[in-house]
Amino acid sequence: MRKFILQGLTSRPLTEPAPGPADADIQELGRALQTRLRRRLGRSLSIRAVDAGSCNGCELELSALSNPFYDLERFGLHFVASPRHADVLMVTGPVTRNMREALERTYAATPDPKWVIAVGDCGKDGGCFKGSYAICGGVGAVIPVDLHIPGCPPTPTALLQGLIALLDLSAPRRSAT
Repeated sequence: MRKFILQGLTSRPLTEPAPGPADADIQELGRALQTRLRRRLGRSLSIRAVDAGSCNGCELELSALSNPFYDLERFGLHFVASPRHADVLMVTGPVTRNMREALERTYAATPDPKWVIAVGDCGKDGGCFKGSYAICGGVGAVIPVDLHIPGCPPTPTALLQGLIALLDLSAPRRSAT
């Protein structure tokens, strides 16, 4: 035991160095996103993340958007706990049979107008889980999707670029009544 304690005290930590205080690419993405948000909505954008049955790789990247390096809040974006407060549903993973109804209810609870983003390769068509008896398919097989952000998992930068593309792409969807 003493050997391990001494080894731990004398060796360097096995962590990566912290990123620099200001990454120019992230700053540029943030300014572009803020400009589009002000022009499009005139306010901040509320995002509700929904895990429809993923491996949690995409959730890790989504949660990285809230860490001090990316700091989603400074760009005028924030995650909300209720779909009733959301403008955007970011759905990760293939839709499992057990999550189908929950996803449909979440979509119905989100006020109009709204956007839906399918995050990752699994969100598009089921990814590596495609064809499984437990999977209904990608997000588009259950609810209408406005944008797909590819990757397994997509990086936080790709997620920010996807949000910019969403704001440039289309008007929010209104449910048919």
